[in-house]
Amino acid sequence: MAERFNVVGHSEQRVDGKALITGKPVFAGDLDLPGMLHIAVLGSQHAHARIDAVDTRKAEALEGVALVLTHANTPTVRYTTAGQGHPEPSPYDTRMFDEKVRFIGDRVAAVAATSREIADKALESIEVDYVPLEPVLSIDAAMSPGAPVIHDELDASGIWDAEHNIAGAVEANIGNVDEAIADAFASVEFTGETQYAQHVPLEPHISVAYLDDNARLVLYTSTQVPFHVRRIIARVLGLPASRIRVIKPRIGGGFGVKQEILIEDLVGLVTLRTGMPSRLEYTRAEEFYASRTRHPMRVGVRLAADEAGHIQAIDMNALENTGAYGAHNLTVVSNTGSKTLPMYNKAPNVRFSARGIYTNLPVGGAYRGYGATQGVFPLETAIDMLAEKLGMDALELRRINHIRSGETSPIFEELGEGRKGVPQTVGSCGLDQCIEIGAERIGWAEKRGARRREGPWVHGVGMSIHMQGSGIPAVDMAAATIKMNDDGSFNLLIGATDLGTGSDTILAQMAAEVLGVPLSKVLVLSSDTDVTPFDVGAYASSTTYVSGSAVVRAAERVRSQIVEVALAMLKVDADDLHLADGRAIAKDGRSVMLSDVALRSLYGVDQFQIGATASFVADVSPPPFLASFAEVAIDVETGKLRIVNYVAAADCGTPINPRLAEGQVEGALANGIGYALMEEMRFDRYGRMRNPDLGRYKIPATTDMPPMEVILVETYEDTGPMGAKSIAEIGINAPIPTLANAIYDAVGVRMTHPPFTSEKIWHALSNS
Repeated sequence: MAERFNVVGHSEQRVDGKALITGKPVFAGDLDLPGMLHIAVLGSQHAHARIDAVDTRKAEALEGVALVLTHANTPTVRYTTAGQGHPEPSPYDTRMFDEKVRFIGDRVAAVAATSREIADKALESIEVDYVPLEPVLSIDAAMSPGAPVIHDELDASGIWDAEHNIAGAVEANIGNVDEAIADAFASVEFTGETQYAQHVPLEPHISVAYLDDNARLVLYTSTQVPFHVRRIIARVLGLPASRIRVIKPRIGGGFGVKQEILIEDLVGLVTLRTGMPSRLEYTRAEEFYASRTRHPMRVGVRLAADEAGHIQAIDMNALENTGAYGAHNLTVVSNTGSKTLPMYNKAPNVRFSARGIYTNLPVGGAYRGYGATQGVFPLETAIDMLAEKLGMDALELRRINHIRSGETSPIFEELGEGRKGVPQTVGSCGLDQCIEIGAERIGWAEKRGARRREGPWVHGVGMSIHMQGSGIPAVDMAAATIKMNDDGSFNLLIGATDLGTGSDTILAQMAAEVLGVPLSKVLVLSSDTDVTPFDVGAYASSTTYVSGSAVVRAAERVRSQIVEVALAMLKVDADDLHLADGRAIAKDGRSVMLSDVALRSLYGVDQFQIGATASFVADVSPPPFLASFAEVAIDVETGKLRIVNYVAAADCGTPINPRLAEGQVEGALANGIGYALMEEMRFDRYGRMRNPDLGRYKIPATTDMPPMEVILVETYEDTGPMGAKSIAEIGINAPIPTLANAIYDAVGVRMTHPPFTSEKIWHALSNS
């Protein structure tokens, strides 16, 4: 469909590409200010304890130390670290520093000094008297009768049931699930339990604070949510938002972990107290245990179908380990159902029940996939099990049951993100084509069930299908401002946050398309709360759809203003004009350069600034779709798994920049393959992480990546900007169920606990 457009639908070079590949100082860590103080944080050595006393006198006496912070001299306001829209659905269960610590690494004190070395040395001299409490290190322990209460403070708010360690809960029930399963021709049940995993961005959390000429606090920070940072930090530090400016530079990876306000409060308070610039950068170990993780979950699924394979009932129950604090707990576990259950919308009986459970382990947060990753694994595994029980091809069972264009699901309305959802009807849906292409490319018909052998290696193929969303309907809002310059170029000011995804580029492509100019004529400035208009930030797969719609609206308003001026210059009717190649062109072939239009508007007759601001709030969240296929080979003597080939076909509507869209799917698949096969945070019996480094926590390298083919199936989403939907998250959900189903096809064992390591597969084979 790229032929519809001149700029959109083409793989334009990224607008920030040259700066990145030439190593320009564009990241937060590149900012080096005179007199800057460096901050180091003392983390708790206990998973659960009360702090009786903190003696900081030796640290304060150390030369070079400017300030030491503890619970005794910092704000006591409760808040959530989750960067979500106001009012946040996450509980206010966090303080900057607290008299109680709830996981190993929880904040006890912070030192600001003239160097990081001095700050680290000062930490060693701080003496802390702990009163140890019994740690709660699993969801089972947290739910057991008489379990220690992790959040017994009286000033927290928004906790579902603190006495029983339940941070949040959600329910949805349509029809009569139990009766339908009891009466069904065939039913199956499967429970999967996913593990702790970390985002591992190349750039860890880093923030710099300083005071500007008017003594306003400036936070220069690696964040996905600059406007949420400003709002939450204003609350924590007791400042009006007008006294805070947040600037987001380039980001060296986020994946959701930077949708959290974790360190901006510390640099902000240090700078306010000392008047000096300050800097805090997490070590890699801190990034593991003190930032945020993927929520581990235990999710059980029951399915029932009639003799023809029509699904009659779906029952999903989720228990989420939210760790020591409840950031994102309710919204993530809501997505476990809301982004998976609508796929099989023909089922008249559907139930979803979920709880977010506090433990004394590191804190779960936003992570690409955002709950769908944990829910789709047991759902898609159960679909394969049901197909086997019915004697059907697993691909065919999905075909007759999945949602299609023009259809809806009651789950859309029942389940939102931490609240009720909104009714929706699916617009564009290329899933059937995705399934067809993916099956052909992987060789499904000839390979499924064949169990081809090569010595000890046995081959199998597996698949899964997926849907996600495009922003949070009736919640997410974005705005964009465009102004015209006297040379016919345009400034695009957007609050949207580019995480390295290329959103600055695709949003500029949309503006360029509407305004009839090449991409080089659109100059992007993003994510500065003083300069750019509001945007919720980069999460929920919202940027292309929500922010893009705001950009298109703003560009259309600017286009109308350009046409008004050009009409007077060319003496034609409005219907006779169109914009292309940097000109306003009449039907008779006469034209005027946009630079001349700009000069007339700024210096000539009826002078005014050509420019506009527009906002957009979506009332729907059109899902992208993806069909995932993999061929694996299993060494039955060792359990070693090798991915022979991976194929993914995705429908994201109109791909605004096809190469960037393909890159998003490839990156998400790589991320998901790591989660499926090797990534796992491990803890000892005290709750201490055993592998907080990249030597022991394994992530896939390029040499670990299998042959991979990504196919973009173009559709046109009528509600989206130029037909576009989201693409960035959906791919990460696919590898766990796809590989689990492929393992079963190869060697006949059902894997229940990723990562699917050689040891786990070998043990499963040994016990089968």
